[in-house]
Amino acid sequence: MAGNSFGQLFKIMTFGESHGPAIGVVIDGVPPKLPLTEADLQKDLDRRRPGQSKITTQRKEADRAEILSGVFEGQTTGAPIAILIRNEDQRSKDYDNIKDVFRPGHADFSYIAKYGIRDYRGGGRSSGRETACRVAAGAVAKKILALHKVEIIVYTQSVGDLQAKDIDYKNIEKNAVRTADAKMAEKMIAKIEEARKNGDSLGSVLQCVIKNCPPGLGDPCFDKLNARLAQALMSIATVKGIEFGDGFGASLLTGSANNDRFVLKGKKVGTATNHAGGIMGGISTGEDITIRMALKPPSSIPQPQKTLNEKHEEVEVQVKGRHDPCLAPRVVPVAEAMIALTLVDCLMIQKSGTVPN
Repeated sequence: MAGNSFGQLFKIMTFGESHGPAIGVVIDGVPPKLPLTEADLQKDLDRRRPGQSKITTQRKEADRAEILSGVFEGQTTGAPIAILIRNEDQRSKDYDNIKDVFRPGHADFSYIAKYGIRDYRGGGRSSGRETACRVAAGAVAKKILALHKVEIIVYTQSVGDLQAKDIDYKNIEKNAVRTADAKMAEKMIAKIEEARKNGDSLGSVLQCVIKNCPPGLGDPCFDKLNARLAQALMSIATVKGIEFGDGFGASLLTGSANNDRFVLKGKKVGTATNHAGGIMGGISTGEDITIRMALKPPSSIPQPQKTLNEKHEEVEVQVKGRHDPCLAPRVVPVAEAMIALTLVDCLMIQKSGTVPN
């Protein structure tokens, strides 16, 4: 199966299925002598893991990371790092009724069309469970970015029609929905709980801010930084749209209003405004990189729905199992990880002076 690896100089390959014995990731390109322990990985894995609050899936997974290689006496050796996360709370019997049914909104038909076979237990490889591997790898990337003082902030901007307005980054990890608006948090949580009670789900939007990204990252024409970040974030299955800076709002402006004027900020070149979102010509400017991600409502809902089975017969399906009614809270650390992996790879390419293939 192609498409299981990501990156050029800082590379990862994930493996495993939702209901298999384990999932994991191999990271290649980690420099030697980087301090690294399993505890460093666990912090972000705990933020992504299922069962962490009443508005997430109640599947109980400890998501304990085991480092199998590439680390000796608390430091990386330069060798590939293999990380294993064992699956502990699968309920494969919950999927017996859909083993030959194409669930609405899922990848069931797509996988059959491409491979002629699929693992119907929890979606197999298409399950969001795979993102735990990305989060583990992203934790390693974040340690490298910290050396460059690069900071990645992601929070829930909206749930359904509820918008965060009073933004304070200190609030993000203080509420279950991971929004930066403390007053809006309870309203968002109540809306998610209402959707769950109704057997339904909600879409959402995440806001991403990258601070202290050095200027000069990104390689035109086909490896622009915004293109690479968009690919990274769109590889998260639930993501349906990406905007940088003003995004679609820029289409409503004139050039005189949209252009970011260059100014001196101390001794450094900067811009008076940031409509471009910190990237011009596919290369970082040193300003904050701002991204918005639109997440679809989760497809696994318990309402009866009409669909087709593998014999192309119309049937009614009711999805069982334990699922998230809104994905925003658990996608926050996944988005952070994909951004971190992309930036570290771009930093290494920039430092090497090589032109990526």
